[in-house]
Amino acid sequence: MNKYKEILRVFLAISIIVVGVTHFIVPEPFVKIVPPQLPYPLGLVYLSGFYEILGGIGLLVPPVSQAAAWGLIALFIAVFPANINMAVNHIKLEHIPNSPWLHVVRLPFQAVLIAWAWWYTKSYDWEKQASIIPKSLITKGLKLK
Repeated sequence: MNKYKEILRVFLAISIIVVGVTHFIVPEPFVKIVPPQLPYPLGLVYLSGFYEILGGIGLLVPPVSQAAAWGLIALFIAVFPANINMAVNHIKLEHIPNSPWLHVVRLPFQAVLIAWAWWYTKSYDWEKQASIIPKSLITKGLKLK
């Protein structure tokens, strides 16, 4: 089970980093779905993209991975109004089918993302966790404190 949990950790981290980078490369679709009541939609898109990248990287840094998972949960909740806005107002985005069925599936998928991130909020053996930092550096850093 732990092996699959770590494979899924890497998959979530890479996926969320890619989505975050996309917020900077092609921000227009994200700006389009920001609810009109919120100020500075482009700034919010950049901010959410930054935190997606940060959260994805954080999932792969054992000493901060739990905090990163909690941060991603907060982020998934924070961006949910944009998904609702897209569904309720039938906002069409290029390369994404504009189907009521897609919205029916997409909205609950946010709960799946929250549950997925929540899985990584639990204390875990750092030696077994996927990491972008060599384990020897993590162990040395922890022993110094």
